[in-house]
Amino acid sequence: MKNNKSIYKEGFAYPFLTSFFSPFLRPRLLKTLFSIFYNFFFAQHRAAFLPGRIPVKDVDHPLDGKVPFVPRWITIYIDFVFFWTRIVSFYLKRYGRKGYKTVGSFITSMGRLYEYAGEVYTKCFSTTKRPFYIARPRFLMIHLLDPHLMCIPSLHVMIVIHASTMFEKIAKDYNDDAALQDQIQVMKQGALAITQAVLYVKQHSVNCIPAAMYAMTKYTPDLFSREDAVKFTEQLFSPPKGIGPAPKGCRVHPSASPKTELPEADKAEIKAHILTLYNKFLEEGKTAKSWEEPLVNFLRKIN
Repeated sequence: MKNNKSIYKEGFAYPFLTSFFSPFLRPRLLKTLFSIFYNFFFAQHRAAFLPGRIPVKDVDHPLDGKVPFVPRWITIYIDFVFFWTRIVSFYLKRYGRKGYKTVGSFITSMGRLYEYAGEVYTKCFSTTKRPFYIARPRFLMIHLLDPHLMCIPSLHVMIVIHASTMFEKIAKDYNDDAALQDQIQVMKQGALAITQAVLYVKQHSVNCIPAAMYAMTKYTPDLFSREDAVKFTEQLFSPPKGIGPAPKGCRVHPSASPKTELPEADKAEIKAHILTLYNKFLEEGKTAKSWEEPLVNFLRKIN
């Protein structure tokens, strides 16, 4: 085994080029890229150009007003794009060809994640009040590429939860989790920081996070249980207890993030709301005909 460097030093090109030129990985990569394009970009832009076919609900919550708009968090937010590709790169280098089957399954699971979230979006879109801010180029890119119609459940939060939990699962499957414990903790830190960032850059409401957590409990209940959701929520807005320091240069560790403090009372109120809504979805999901029914019902009840 090799590749002991920090996962945050993994590049973007290597996993795509390696996967594309592998007869085993290429069809899985192409299928996932198509799923991302079709279920996220195409579906939203079609709805933007042909409005009215699917209802759109505004999912803002009064608590969103307590979270400031902090443009500098865009650097952390945009990292969700690379969050899962680093895993592909890291494990391809660490395990080589013997890891192809595992890496291929992970790539496939990312494509299915977009299809899974689409089971809500095809029934009801959702949006929030997003400020038009283009002083930083990354915001301009977001405004151009994202019509902002897929807020519940938050795919950003789903992606980082799935990626961080799968990173740990793969390590355990190879009996490598002890050796990779620092990397596992860094991925958890990254997932927390990006979840915070979606609020600070106003891409999502506090309502979108519990919806994403509920979706992940249904998608991979063995990897993200209710207990995991509680721990995840408790660790938001502060460097999580029990998680060690991030490697030097890791931009997404909460304690290394742009300094943005919320009053403790506001943090507690927001986290309580997230858990309350998550538990509500989870309870309704026990008797629902399909996993997405609680989220769709929540959206349809909004005026």
